[in-house]
Amino acid sequence: MNYAASAHPDITAKLPGWRATALFVALLLGMAGLLGRGVYLQGIHDDFLQEKGNARYSRVIEVSAHRGMITDRNGEPLAVSTPVESAWASPADVEADSRQIKQLAQILGMGTDEVKKHLFDASRDFVYLKRHLPPDQAGKVASLNLPGISLQREYRRFYPAGEEAAQMLGFTGQDDNGQEGLELALQERLGGKSGSQRVIKDRRGHIVEDAGSLHAPKPGSDVVLSLDRNVQHLAYRELESAVRQHYAKAGAVVVLDARSGEVLALANYPAYNPNNRGKVSSQAMRNRAIADLFEPGSTMKPFTVATAIEQGKVHPETVINTENGVYTVGGKKIHDSHPESMLTVAQVIQKSSNVGAAKIALSMEPETLWRSLSDSGFGAQTGSNFPGEAPGKLRAAKTWKPIEQATMSYGHGISVNLLQLARAYTIFANDGELKSVSMLKLDSTTIGKKVFSDSTAHALRGMLELAVQAGGTAPLAQVAGYRVAGKTGTAHKLENGHYINRYVASFVGFAPVSNPRLIVAVMIDEPGNGQYYGGLVAAPVFSKVAGAALRALNVPNDAPLDNVIAPTADIVAEEV
Repeated sequence: MNYAASAHPDITAKLPGWRATALFVALLLGMAGLLGRGVYLQGIHDDFLQEKGNARYSRVIEVSAHRGMITDRNGEPLAVSTPVESAWASPADVEADSRQIKQLAQILGMGTDEVKKHLFDASRDFVYLKRHLPPDQAGKVASLNLPGISLQREYRRFYPAGEEAAQMLGFTGQDDNGQEGLELALQERLGGKSGSQRVIKDRRGHIVEDAGSLHAPKPGSDVVLSLDRNVQHLAYRELESAVRQHYAKAGAVVVLDARSGEVLALANYPAYNPNNRGKVSSQAMRNRAIADLFEPGSTMKPFTVATAIEQGKVHPETVINTENGVYTVGGKKIHDSHPESMLTVAQVIQKSSNVGAAKIALSMEPETLWRSLSDSGFGAQTGSNFPGEAPGKLRAAKTWKPIEQATMSYGHGISVNLLQLARAYTIFANDGELKSVSMLKLDSTTIGKKVFSDSTAHALRGMLELAVQAGGTAPLAQVAGYRVAGKTGTAHKLENGHYINRYVASFVGFAPVSNPRLIVAVMIDEPGNGQYYGGLVAAPVFSKVAGAALRALNVPNDAPLDNVIAPTADIVAEEV
């Protein structure tokens, strides 16, 4: 007897046939479903699997565009882009232990925790670890051969002139886009457009194959500036020397081509090295020649006198009663440092008489003087298109009181930037024509705006030449072998609406007088060694810069080489 069978009669029971059939059908349907899904994904909707596969083995990376080069007018490089490597990571592919991460952090000069934060950021599939690595650093990163960590070719800006042209050129940021100066102003021309490239990675996250370019990068265009690197060097060298010599706060120099208005040099001090901006103060980065305003002092007197001559109020030999150096207007006294009872209009410029200038200004309607100053470019930007240019201040004539009209004649109550002031003097160097300024090299001389007649401009040119000779305020501006014309300026600084005992010394002039080629404007901010007159502080800078630049440019002499005569008496100082 079979005990097991008798104990469990259900075991021997026959299973229903439909259950086997149902199971077979279910398996068949499952296989059909899988087959259909495979056909759908592989043949019909294959972009899903392609996307997943690409995510694991393919990546699109950005290809940086080569930024255009900046050169001076003679082709000398001023800003060039050099290739560098940047370290980046794909967090999903990173496989590194603590020892390797610490080693990577040491190479990059970063903290270990900071590196870990980048490497294991699950929210991102691409992250830069450090940009613009030196070659030795990049080589060490590559030698680690860490999965998920690669190097990418980028470009870093280099400035061969260093601090000499730093504020004018500006600089670029990490992405090689302009941040300051001409790099920012000319971004559209210099920048180009980045491209993209598809690459294949191995299972360790290393790029093993270039799968082709999706979009080729478009390089930026080269730009030729009006700047002359040799003249820029001369201007910066002499400016730095003067600021140090006079313990000044700062200074600036502008050199213009008198015929075209092109900026041949624009120097500022203090400066900074754009190739190493680790610890740079905002003051060192200021382009003071364009962004800083100051009262021009007596450098404004030629415009007052030119307006009066143009209006027929005076001529160069007209005698002005200068009241022995003290003149009262509206209860306020105007002083001359060297009292005279009578001066011709030419002598008013030569000896820089405030009383004479005030009397000449008050002989005209306020609107007439305002219009002349406005037409000379004051109170408006120069058209340089330089970022952050200050337009200066020229108040409407209807707001002037008589004392304000009087002080405006000798540069108080009006503010300018140095480039604006240099540009205004193109009027006297170009037969009364105000030239536009350009920081780009021009192919031809531009036609300017006529402000004064030829005869008026020639008359002022003669007066300004007297100012740099014996008996004038600026004999220290003389240049051996060349006739020079110009005007000094000395002005108190304004602080919280009040004049304080700190000064701005300035000088603007041009040479050679017979055929002007260069205009040089100098501003020294807060000279601090006891000398603050423009004739003592700024005029010598003009002499050195103009003389060296004229010789460097092979400008023919228009005077004997021994024409410079040292002043035999104290230099006439303009009243401030």
